[in-house]
Amino acid sequence: MQTLKNELTVSTPGRVCLFGEHQDYLNLPIIASAISLRIAITGHKQPDGMVDIHLPDIGDEERFSLREPVVYGKERDYFKSAVNIMLRHGAKFSSGIDCTVKGEIPINAGTSSSSALVVAWINFLGHMSDNPANLTPELIAEYAYEAEVLEFSEPGGMMDQYSTALGGVIFLDSYPVVEVRRLDAGLGKFVLGNSGEPKDTKFILARVKGQIQRVVAELKKSQSDFSLRTISESDLDLYAESLTSEQLELLRGTVRNRDITRQALKALNETVLDHSLIGKLLNDHQVVLRDALKISTAKIDGMIQASLDAGAYGAKINGSGGGGCMFAYAPRDPHKVKLAIEDAGGEAYIVTADEGTRSSKSERER
Repeated sequence: MQTLKNELTVSTPGRVCLFGEHQDYLNLPIIASAISLRIAITGHKQPDGMVDIHLPDIGDEERFSLREPVVYGKERDYFKSAVNIMLRHGAKFSSGIDCTVKGEIPINAGTSSSSALVVAWINFLGHMSDNPANLTPELIAEYAYEAEVLEFSEPGGMMDQYSTALGGVIFLDSYPVVEVRRLDAGLGKFVLGNSGEPKDTKFILARVKGQIQRVVAELKKSQSDFSLRTISESDLDLYAESLTSEQLELLRGTVRNRDITRQALKALNETVLDHSLIGKLLNDHQVVLRDALKISTAKIDGMIQASLDAGAYGAKINGSGGGGCMFAYAPRDPHKVKLAIEDAGGEAYIVTADEGTRSSKSERER
């Protein structure tokens, strides 16, 4: 006789960083948008205490027990770290879990596929625990940040976890306390372009973060109250003798990105959205990322130019850089921009802002 098995599906979006790339780990604000490419975890409880995770997109599987200490076996062991974080926050698991992970988000391409996975897994675990809790999106983001960044001493910030958990377009400022504002900006369609170039996110983040932190530390020796949050761009030349030309360029780029983000926040809060201004600010942001932070690539630069030639208002690299994705703001003719990016060698997707992590239950026969 067939019985019914309760199935849970949790779905979480990827994200693009609109403004503030390489800023949140410096305690500077960002603006990000969840996008309509998602990752989903579908599964159910099983009685043996084992966690069986099927990953058909990458031809892999993971398996570990919940009835013994969960010990990490590899770098960035996120499935296990999320379990440990949930246990520390009071979750209990007397049953095991059998689940399958499938996704549309380009992997290791700057669109937050790993954070979307961690957010989805935290949400999934919240429902699978003996004391199930409908965790708020904010709490899911907080737990995911602990599991992904703090647990492994990673160099990233909070943008990915909060943007994928909350969804929509958000303004995030993590200093001195976490402040998240949802922006009802009414943005049109974007075209995401995947260059297919591999990227080393951890290396890029550590390099850029380490460089600017060394600059700040050097300047604090002579000016203890120096702050990236308050220094004006017009005052940067005062530090020319204390820094190399490369350090001064990086500092100027960091401050410029901060100011572009502030301008973008004001523009996105206007009653009538100025699409041309949003595009210009994206282009200004890309110039800094390319020339000062040096995280763009020749192929991505070509994809960006192709999208602009096809009518996009603006475009920039997305994520930590060194490869991966770019995106173009193209509410007028996204299909033309998509074709242009493909002609430039990229894999292109038309996307919109999307809702955050969500869950649904169903029954199936077994």
